[in-house]
Amino acid sequence: MANQVNGMHHVTAIAGEPQANIDFYAGVLGLRLVKLTVNFDDPTNYHFYYGNGEGEPGTILTFFPWPGAARGRLGAGQTTATGLSIPVGSLEYWSERLHSKEIEVVKRDFRFGSRVLSLLDPDGMVLDLTETADDSRLPWTGSEIPVDKAIRGLHHVTLTEKSAALTVATLETLGYRRVDEEGSRVRYGVDGDAAYVDIVVDAAAGVGRVAAGSVHHIAFRTPDDASQAQWLGSLRDAHVDVSDVRDRQYFNSLYFREPGGVLFEIATDSPGFLTDETRAGLGTELRLPPWYEPYRSRISAALPTIDLRKTVPTVV
Repeated sequence: MANQVNGMHHVTAIAGEPQANIDFYAGVLGLRLVKLTVNFDDPTNYHFYYGNGEGEPGTILTFFPWPGAARGRLGAGQTTATGLSIPVGSLEYWSERLHSKEIEVVKRDFRFGSRVLSLLDPDGMVLDLTETADDSRLPWTGSEIPVDKAIRGLHHVTLTEKSAALTVATLETLGYRRVDEEGSRVRYGVDGDAAYVDIVVDAAAGVGRVAAGSVHHIAFRTPDDASQAQWLGSLRDAHVDVSDVRDRQYFNSLYFREPGGVLFEIATDSPGFLTDETRAGLGTELRLPPWYEPYRSRISAALPTIDLRKTVPTVV
């Protein structure tokens, strides 16, 4: 088996109304909409990808917006929070900005030596803005957010589990190691990556429901198809119920559930989001994979109308 994954690739969640999702993640948080496409498994719905200027692995949040979807319910066997990295000293800026946009900050915390501001997105998804020193990733510079305050990428995900041992064993198989512990929260990291996996054990946690405001899956990075094939073979040798490799156009993916129930993905870094658009044109028009192109007019007509003005860069 490959020694380790290269950290986090992306987090994918379920949203409700697509326009509210765009207005919040591009307009309020200042992330770049790097790809406007459809759910490859259900092309009647959008798939939005947000990230930095080129949508580099580790900066990516993606959403399946389903208009009218019911709200999810947090519980055991779920990703219950997604952390985003912001520069040290920027928490006051974000607190004031969120207040000005009438977005409630639900908690202020000091966790593993960092200040954290927790909020809910329009569908109730928990986001932890986490001050992070020495995060050298370049943010998207085309929004109204000052560069020295802008989000750098993923910082952590929080998994809530009834028990941790088997989940920890899975993370260790992927190359993650325990790096810190604070109360009921244990943090795991992998060499060379800015994002962590936190496990919170709550034996009394109820059963969650994945719907709007819920994380659908978390994805880990591997460089290319060859390394992904190694993971596929090794996971099957270990009797893990893992999917075949699936072509996601901008990366290839395989999926499996860790023992606690969270859906994991291993995604390739290549080929990336510049395969069908220029850097300047990322996220500006609907992109479809080749197998859906013959049905473009039908697919486009069925999708909700959206306004992309919040995604237009002020500076590139």
